[in-house]
Parts: sequence; C-alpha cells; structure tokens
Amino acid sequence: MVIGSLVLTLHLPESQSLKAKRQVVSSLTARMRRTFNIAVAEVDSLDSWQLAVIGVTCVSNDGRHAEQMLRKVADWVAEDGGGGEALLTRQDIELIRL
Repeated sequence: MVIGSLVLTLHLPESQSLKAKRQVVSSLTARMRRTFNIAVAEVDSLDSWQLAVIGVTCVSNDGRHAEQMLRKVADWVAEDGGGGEALLTRQDIELIRL
C-alpha cells in the first residue's frame, strides 16, 4: 500500500480578508474533490489573507499511480489556480510505502 501526500502552497493576491480567502479555498478544494476523488484540506496559514497551504492525499497499491495522480492534481491547480484567483507557488510530493 502506498499513501501519497501533496502539499500545495498558494498565493491569493486579490484576497483582502479571511472571508475572501475562505471562499477561494473552499471553492478550489470542493472542485478538487469532485474532479479527482481525493482527500483535501487547508492545513496551514489559516490566519493569513493571501497565503493558503492545502494538503492532498491518496491511497493506492502502486507508487507510480499515486505519484501520477498527485502530479495531475498539482498541474490542474497550477493551470486552473482557483479560477485564476490563486497562484501555485510551491508543491511537495511524498510517498509513504507500508
């Protein structure tokens, strides 16, 4: 079994409040769940208006499949960027084999 972990750091340049940030992050994470059937949550920088750190995870029986899935998610976020409201600044992938 392989557990894949992806941490995405996003910059939200247009966000001027926590409420605005939550709208962007909530919309983005909901679309990620629907599109990829993954577990996703905001995991850090919860009080920052223009910074969001999102954690994504998947479970697979094949490490290549888990890594490909997470790379697709990162590429999708980089291209879509929360409807253009978020810029992907960093991505970190880790695979844990059990």
